[in-house]
Amino acid sequence: MIKDIIKKIDEIALANPDRIAYDYLGQTNTYGDLKQRSDAWANKINQLNLSPASPVMIWGGQTFEMVASFLGCVKAGHAYIPIASYSNAERLVMIQEIAQSEAVLAIDQLPKIAMPKVQVVKPNQVENTDVELDSANFVHGDDNFYIIFTSGTSGKPKGVQISHNNLLSFVNWIITDFALPKNPSFLAQAPYSFDLSVMSLYPALVTAGKLVALPHEVTENFAQLFATLPKLQFNVWVSTPSFAQMCFLDKTFTAEYHPNLSHFMFCGEELPHNEVTQLKQKFPQSKIFNTYGPTETTVAVTEVEITDDILVQYDRLPIGRVKADTTITIDQSKGDEPNEGEIVIAGPSVSKGYLNNPAKTSAAFFKASDSQYPSHRSGDEGFFENGLLFYRGRIDFQIKFNGYRIELEEINHYLNKNKLVDVGVAAPIYNQDHTVKQIVAVIKLKASAKKKFTEAEITKQIRASLTKDIMPYMIPQRCLYREQLPISQNGKVDIKTVIKEVNE
Repeated sequence: MIKDIIKKIDEIALANPDRIAYDYLGQTNTYGDLKQRSDAWANKINQLNLSPASPVMIWGGQTFEMVASFLGCVKAGHAYIPIASYSNAERLVMIQEIAQSEAVLAIDQLPKIAMPKVQVVKPNQVENTDVELDSANFVHGDDNFYIIFTSGTSGKPKGVQISHNNLLSFVNWIITDFALPKNPSFLAQAPYSFDLSVMSLYPALVTAGKLVALPHEVTENFAQLFATLPKLQFNVWVSTPSFAQMCFLDKTFTAEYHPNLSHFMFCGEELPHNEVTQLKQKFPQSKIFNTYGPTETTVAVTEVEITDDILVQYDRLPIGRVKADTTITIDQSKGDEPNEGEIVIAGPSVSKGYLNNPAKTSAAFFKASDSQYPSHRSGDEGFFENGLLFYRGRIDFQIKFNGYRIELEEINHYLNKNKLVDVGVAAPIYNQDHTVKQIVAVIKLKASAKKKFTEAEITKQIRASLTKDIMPYMIPQRCLYREQLPISQNGKVDIKTVIKEVNE
């Protein structure tokens, strides 16, 4: 049982300084490197004289320097906010405004933006000198360890605060309940701004394991991905189901080329039945785990190994059994069918709420009188059967697409600000496995727009405009133009009807 994440990683570094901790496409760094570099970052952050517990933004990709700076932040007593460097500049500014961060660590080059009150620190300004840090200043207990910004309905992202205690609950569960190999090597495919990355990151580092990075820029290029993947050696695969499905296109994605791959761990979206069937054919000796959990509950809170018996028994796979320290109840007042309803999660891995956003926090979190832990209203619909939890979709207008949690209303917010759009709605199109295969924008144009431009020109302008305000994975892949959109009884666009129509 791990009691302190930071101290445990440092203990491993002192005992085994030459053990490889990070492998970035063949470039390796040891635990000794990790301790020295994270200590150096902590020393530099201490010199910035930041306000106590002020969160630090970190801009970059999936490099060793990013991980060292994460640990540097928490050693200096500050939570970190990971922001992928493929994000747009406006998102960085928006996060700073919400978090009131006083510093950003520019692991990758920052875009040219104005943040006059923010100190910028680059890696070349951090010296690897031996420093003695006071562990009493490390993040601990209910202090925030990291903050992940997710999609928000009002056009502004929400910062989910994850404490050291939250993370401990999650990490101890992963290293206890999944029968991991000794000193496991984890695939680190998810960008660090995506909380799925935590399923690889800290379970690897507290077990003297290794992180094998598969950078975002590689996964975005099929040719590069399929040339790189068979060269990587790891025991534990962590990804969304959709990423693994994409890898089916690679003929080397088999046990022959990955003989040590013992575990698949999936989270972030629904795991299709046919995907597990194919995986079992390609990797007959590997264990396949389905997990579930909102970002607000620290990555995941349920797990189940998908065995042959479960495949035979269920067409739509369960999302797991609840971890021992956590309670899940079903609020049937929110369900459409008997015994179904909103999944409500309580336990030590549940976040304290959204950073500097009391209204959203009070709407999604509460403290039950008979529990010492906070509860989170997930917005997910589900039910229990034979001790297993099953997922049935979203109650609100939030979706999961390629593992990313997306508020459709955030897309709508910016879509309707466009000068060409009279009214527009972002709608998911589902495949037969109940997962989102595409996001489309259903739009009624202003009369003036139709007179000036073709639909192809309008689509190009709308997509270009959206790139300034939302993440690339949120931009609709297609625009569908309508003369009218369905209207609800309160006089607003009936979003549910729009979604139903595009899926018929």
